[in-house]
Amino acid sequence: MVTGAPVVRTVLGDVPADRLGVVDAHDHLFIRSPLLPGQELDDTEAAAARLRAFHDLGGGTVVQWTPYGMGRRADQLAALSRESGVQVVAATGLHQAAHYPPELLDSVRDSLAELFVREITEGIEEGGGARAGLIKVAGGFHGLDAHARLTMRAAAEAHRRTGAAVAVHLELGTGALDVLDLLCGELGVAPDRVILGHLNRSPDSTVHLQAAAAGAYLGFDGPSRANHATDWRMPQAVKALADAGFADRLLLGGDTVTPDTPGMPYLLRRVRPGLELALGEELVERILVANPRGAFALRR
Repeated sequence: MVTGAPVVRTVLGDVPADRLGVVDAHDHLFIRSPLLPGQELDDTEAAAARLRAFHDLGGGTVVQWTPYGMGRRADQLAALSRESGVQVVAATGLHQAAHYPPELLDSVRDSLAELFVREITEGIEEGGGARAGLIKVAGGFHGLDAHARLTMRAAAEAHRRTGAAVAVHLELGTGALDVLDLLCGELGVAPDRVILGHLNRSPDSTVHLQAAAAGAYLGFDGPSRANHATDWRMPQAVKALADAGFADRLLLGGDTVTPDTPGMPYLLRRVRPGLELALGEELVERILVANPRGAFALRR
């Protein structure tokens, strides 16, 4: 049971939620997938450089959404965090089936909830003692297949047992309401324990408002990503949600997934100043500093 003042579980241990500082709420220091051949993020020095640049721009915490079996390099995260001065939150969970060899999925399919709980409470097997602080799962394009439903059921169980939030990759930003119907409506996860990622990729203001009204956190991430409507639409989408009374539901992230993505430094060097001009410094500060305290705290 998680009690007392809210804490966030980082790879260096639990920290008070109010000490996160400026948060990149969705990013990757390391990631590997058969869907991105030759574009792996697996260079420790490059990861260190990104963290240092993020720190030098005022960054305090990075949440790595790379889940189980995708090259998250958990054994490197603690040292990178210490050396950079940036707190790192690691993820457990499982992505879409297409990101894994079938034999790996077969080996964990019947024990997913136990795997997720173990990585949060005891430590990630390859992590040298580092524990996960987030459960990452994924939907499909405008719907949920059997794999997504399986992993979300396991995530809901792991959430109930650990208090960790459930972060959801929305394929091209779609399927948000289907995800909430399953996780919150059927499986009983409180909406404010769900973080919906990539909503900027599908600029449907009606869905955004419905998801925010349900109580979920809305992630706008992946600025500068090729082939995604992100940067120029983001101020309008964020302002509409804030004007509707949902400023406390918003999160921002860099979502670096390939070596040629500007990533986490770009979030503070270019995206933040632009949003401040469009939205005002107070709102942007709330999104980067205040909102992540509730989103990533361990609580039921």
